[in-house]
Amino acid sequence: MIGTSSLAGTVNLGGLVPDKCRICYSSRIAFTNLGFGLRSSYQDPKQSSEGSRMDFARWIGCFNDPRVKKGRKLEVDSVPGGEDVWDSKSSEPKFPEHLVVMVNGIIGSAEDWRYAAEQFVKRLPDKVIVHRSECNSSRLTFDGVDLMGERLAEEVLSVVRRRPGVQKISFVAHSLGGLVARYAVGRLYLPIPDSEASVDSGNFLSEEHMSPRKSLGWHREGRVAGLEPMNFITFATPHLGSRGNKQLPFLCGLPFLERRASQTAHWVAGRTGKHLFLTDNDDERPPLLLRMVNDSNDLKFMSALRSFKCRVAYANANFDHMVGWRTSSIRRQHELPKHHVLVKDEKYQHIVYVERENEHSHTNTTSHIEGQAVDLEEEMIRGLNQVSWKRVDVSFHKSKQRYIAHNTIQVKNYWMNSDGADVVFHMIDNFLI
Repeated sequence: MIGTSSLAGTVNLGGLVPDKCRICYSSRIAFTNLGFGLRSSYQDPKQSSEGSRMDFARWIGCFNDPRVKKGRKLEVDSVPGGEDVWDSKSSEPKFPEHLVVMVNGIIGSAEDWRYAAEQFVKRLPDKVIVHRSECNSSRLTFDGVDLMGERLAEEVLSVVRRRPGVQKISFVAHSLGGLVARYAVGRLYLPIPDSEASVDSGNFLSEEHMSPRKSLGWHREGRVAGLEPMNFITFATPHLGSRGNKQLPFLCGLPFLERRASQTAHWVAGRTGKHLFLTDNDDERPPLLLRMVNDSNDLKFMSALRSFKCRVAYANANFDHMVGWRTSSIRRQHELPKHHVLVKDEKYQHIVYVERENEHSHTNTTSHIEGQAVDLEEEMIRGLNQVSWKRVDVSFHKSKQRYIAHNTIQVKNYWMNSDGADVVFHMIDNFLI
């Protein structure tokens, strides 16, 4: 297991945030909300998770969602690195074949996906088994996207080994977790040739691990962790990083604040801060997020994404103070839907726009951000648009929970973020089984 970051201390931006920016009434609170929390507030994730489970058990009796089928009981198995959830009526012959891996964001934990995981199993009984990852929780999220991705890849393989009956795999990730999941699938990806699968197994999948699945058949798209890739879904993920105009909205688009954040992010969030602001230059190589929009010799980032049958990017169109609309929806500024086309869905009241076709795959238009960020952002957009994305725009404009939209979009805590439930149901209703 890779250790936690050794960086310590707090960051005080002092007078960098102007009074007129009400959202940033305190830089201390702003960084804490972003996930760049105070190191001294760290708690053992196992203790925190256990306490949250006890609290949830006390609360669940007074929660009644009419949209969820009644009478379903869940099996919950606490395992090293996370928690598995499935329908208690599933028996060995009919054990769910579809593994859904849920990944938390910065300073998060497996608890962040508790509500969504339970709705998944209740609405798709006998269909899915949900694993809520916790290998990258709390301060471990400061270790960098690559180290977190390696840990997630190892954890996924351990789950697959424990559940030999699973045949399909999907990922659902929030915020930073989306970048971690993209790295992990690049590590877990294997091309198809079934005769070569056990030989070209990289560092993770040996013949011993793969042999039980050889009889399942191999598809041209390849496999992820030895399973058939189905859905890759992200919620408010900074796919283009946090560098550039309004990509980190709580800085209010002020250039001098954005420059200072880029220079100091690593003081707060360690290697992760460098990766998010594209200031990493390990061995004089390009920034990691830029490398992740192409395949390399040992990591097939885009081949892995392409192997999934469905890729979806949920993005907050407004009131997300941590992740901008462009970076979470993988668009250029002029490609964002105009206000007049944002229409509330009758069934899912906070879904305001769905772009089903990848309209931006081969466009050569550039963005208008100053400096090097132009080239980096444009290159990442073009790279990620080598595959098609379904973009789903979300707005909590009229919600009382709009100022915490970054957490509401995933229903991080039902008692604070319940308005995001319809977004979770939209994901489940459109999930490929």
